[in-house]
Formats: sequence, structure tokens, C-alpha cells
Amino acid sequence: MQYQLEEKVTLWVNKVGPYNNPQETYNYYSLPFCRPPGNAAHRWGGLGEVLGGNELIDSQIEVKYQKNVGKSSICEFQLDAAKVKHLKDAIENTYWLEFFMGFVGEHHSDKSNGNKHLFYTHKSVTVRYNGDQIIHVNLTQESPKHLEVGKTIDMTYSVKWIPTNITFARRFDVYLDYPFFEHQIHWFSIFNSFMMVIFLTGLVSMILMRTLRNDYAKYAREDDDLETLERDASEESGWKLVHGDVFRPLRNLVLFSAVVGTGAQLAMLVLLVILLAIVGMLYIGRGAIVTTFIVCYALTSFISGYVSGGLYSRNGGKSWIKSMILTASLFPFMCFGIGFILNTVAIFYGSLAAIPFGTMVVVFVIWGFISFPLALLGTVVGRNWSGAPNNPCRVKTIPRPIPEKKWYLTPSIVSLMGGLLPFGSIFIEMYFVFTSFWNYKVAILFGTFEMGNWK
Repeated sequence: MQYQLEEKVTLWVNKVGPYNNPQETYNYYSLPFCRPPGNAAHRWGGLGEVLGGNELIDSQIEVKYQKNVGKSSICEFQLDAAKVKHLKDAIENTYWLEFFMGFVGEHHSDKSNGNKHLFYTHKSVTVRYNGDQIIHVNLTQESPKHLEVGKTIDMTYSVKWIPTNITFARRFDVYLDYPFFEHQIHWFSIFNSFMMVIFLTGLVSMILMRTLRNDYAKYAREDDDLETLERDASEESGWKLVHGDVFRPLRNLVLFSAVVGTGAQLAMLVLLVILLAIVGMLYIGRGAIVTTFIVCYALTSFISGYVSGGLYSRNGGKSWIKSMILTASLFPFMCFGIGFILNTVAIFYGSLAAIPFGTMVVVFVIWGFISFPLALLGTVVGRNWSGAPNNPCRVKTIPRPIPEKKWYLTPSIVSLMGGLLPFGSIFIEMYFVFTSFWNYKVAILFGTFEMGNWK
């Protein structure tokens, strides 16, 4: 946004919450701060901003473009017992506030004088500008005062404008770690690891296909007589004994098809959002990432229906309407159920994380009028275009009996132990990657700190 000299600049307040739990946020005026008289203007952003728990309220603090303000009073209020207790709890839990960001106060433990709760009463705002645009904003909390019942607190602020040569397009570079990004060896290392995984996966797949090609051809032959098949079967061992039962339709084919279709959609969704984040600048708009996820999920619902419908039809499913409805509603209703529980808890505690009823209606409309029809269309297309059976080998008419297995060979134990090592490896790698990128750069995360508070 562009400003004229001494044009009014709105300073929005957003939320407060404990520093060690950034997901727990409350309305800014849940603490006994100076509340503007009358009905202050509210600014609701897009869908992603509302789901992110942001509620911008006009602080009605007078700020004008390029006009310095000395120490000026915001308001005065008297501390009573309830306000002192509320502020002490906030200070002890290291509450931060977002004008943009600052701390409510400090807590000192003194053996001789007991606990001291210091409450910041002065907000010093430094604004860097280039031409008619705001580049950087910094908030410093000053003038700590002891909290005492009956004491009158004078809340003050000051504004200082400083010109800068940084362009508006490069305003977010201050949050990037240049010593890291300037060394290309880090990117080469990541690219090298990625290509190595692809190479090893391709190599193993090629070896398996060359090994199994003859088996596929043998099992697919239809002109063999019974004697030949029995002779070949007597020479088999291990997993080859069940080759005729591998592609037998599942008992719960509807759920399996829905899960596979949903997984294909989510994989495409993540890939699409990553590409949009690379090509575009989704971190600039507050809540843009969340909004992009919701819109892209609705638009990629065709993929889940197509994959699910084709898989269900290839395995001889008959209740394709049930499969179609389950595919379209499985993941959204699961998210809705979890969100309903979390939203109930958030409403009970008065957290900003609570989703308003109107926003829930908007999300439901997006699902009902975009996602659901596309999933139904994808199911019909997948059923008609890719629903023909294409199994690499024949399925036996009579299922082969499966002997009783020991407890450590049951599917639950095998699934747990088989996935433990890959999960541990991936978890450790991702932990170090995210720690090296963002652990000490909280402000670099999408939507955490943005110039959107200044309008």
C-alpha cells in the first residue's frame, strides 16, 4: 500500500499468547490493555487468515506517515486486584503480543524481595520507509513498572520514521539467513541426496522387474494344462505360492479404494502447493498458504474420485455409489470431526483459534459445491476409462488356505516393526532439516510475521 505525507496509518492489534505455545492465542484485549472507545474497526482477512486465528482490531493509536511522535499518552488505567492477577499470570507465562510482536513484561525472582512482575508501559515503534511505502516496522517495549494494586498506569507510545534504501519487493530479505543461502554447497547436498534416492529406487525397481518378468509371463499364460501348472507350482516356494491370491478383491474394497484415492489426491495437493509456493510469493499474504491448501484440495478432488473409481471397478466392485460418496467425504469429515473437538475446546477457553460459524459454513460450501461434485465426476470417469481389470497374473478361483502364524508375524506387528525403521530415519532427517532452517528464525515461517498489520 502507498501513502502520502502525513496520511493516517492504522496500527492494528492482533493477539496475545504464551511464547512457549504459539498455537494458544487469545484476543489482544483479553488482557487489561487500553481499549479504544466505542466500536473499534475490525479487519477480517481471507479464509486462511480466519482459520489461522487472526483478528485485527484498530488500536486507534494516532500514527501518520513520516511524522515522528514523541512520548505520547495512550490512556491511563488503575490496577485493581483482578487486573494485577491477570497481568501477573501473563507475565509468568511469558505472554507475547502482536502489534507486530513484543512481550507483555518481565518476571524476576529475588530472594530478598520476592517475585517482581514488571509490566511494560511504553511502546516505541520504529518505521523504516522507502518513498511512499513502509518497508520495516520494529516494536520495542520500554519503561517497565511494578504491578501493585491501586497503582495508576500511564500507557504511552512513540513513533520514529527512518528512510531506507531497501525496496518494497525486498522487504522480507531481513528474515533470511544470508550466510546459509549464499553457500550453494547446501543446495547441492540436498539435490545430491534427492537424486541418490531416485537412482537407488530406480535401480532396485529395474532389478525386481527383470527378476519377476518371467514369473509374470508364466502366471499369465492361459494355454498351460493342469499337469504343467501343478509341476510349476511344486517348484515354487515362499511368496510365489500365493501369486494366485495377490489380486483377489479385498473384503472391505470400498474403504480401501477411498483411502487410496484420498492418498493420491493428498500427494498431488502437496506437490501442487509446493510448486505454487516456489513460483509465487504465498508468504506475503497473511493466511495465503492455508487458503491455497483449501482451494487446491477442492480442485484436486477429481483425482481422488478417478483413482478410487478405477481401482474399485478393476477389482469387481458393485456398490460404486457407496465408494463414490465415501471417497468424497472420508478425509473432509475426518478433518471436520477432529476440528469440531478442537474448536469446542478453543471456544471453551476463549481462544482465537476457534473457527467462527460463518467460516465453517464457507468451508462446507466449498466442499459441497466444488470438491464433492468433482469427486463424483472423477469416480464416474475412472470407472468407465480405467476400470478394466489389468492384473499381471490370474486369480485362482479357490483361495489358498493361510496357515496360522506366530504372534510376531501377524499383520499388526509386521506393520509396526516394518515401518519403525523408515519412520525413525525420516523423522530424524526432517527434524534436523526443519531445525536448521527455522528453529531460530520464528519470523520466517509463513504467516507468522507480516507487514499486513500496517495498512
